[in-house]
Amino acid sequence: MTKPTLKTALVVGATGLVGNVLTHRLLDSSAYEKVKVLVRHSLGWQHPRLQEIQYDFDHPNGLLVQADDIFCCLGTTMKKAGSKDAFRKIDYKYPLDVAQRALVNRAKQFFLVSSMGANPDSSIFYNRVKGELERDLAALNYPALFIFRPSLLLGDRNEFRLGERIGEGLMKLLNPLIPAKYKGIRVESVANAMFQKAQEGLTGKHIIESDQLQNY
Repeated sequence: MTKPTLKTALVVGATGLVGNVLTHRLLDSSAYEKVKVLVRHSLGWQHPRLQEIQYDFDHPNGLLVQADDIFCCLGTTMKKAGSKDAFRKIDYKYPLDVAQRALVNRAKQFFLVSSMGANPDSSIFYNRVKGELERDLAALNYPALFIFRPSLLLGDRNEFRLGERIGEGLMKLLNPLIPAKYKGIRVESVANAMFQKAQEGLTGKHIIESDQLQNY
């Protein structure tokens, strides 16, 4: 009896809130022979199946983006980006470029952490950029595309963001009164959902809304 062929995963945004938890989740499983991460700087920790790829998103210089399952957790805030152009580059251009390059190298599944309210026709710039990325990823015709739209992410951040910290506090305080769709989502729930969907063998486009993420 032959052993099943193990997959290779690639995580974009492994230093972020969801990406960090997801990378550990992937490495803890037996479903992946190798877990690659695109990074500007080393994660600072090692694992036998972890492969760090030093990657300049502005100048990839022909580096292969090759894996079966691509997990994109890349994203920033308007404040951190500093301008609309910089935000769009990080939250739209980089993910789409990686998706295109990976598809050329026969990636089979793409998983995107988007945002609740993503809509290419939105009057809100943040939601519009997220929606445009979802739209243009779908146009690539991946064998399987999964889009996750969490509400406010709850987790331990490496950086202090006053607005989000206040938002988290309010979410926790008012959680019993908030409709499921708008409740804050633990990053572990998003990571678990991404991992589980990757193992189901589904094809086509799938959108997982914030209230659905509560179940993971």
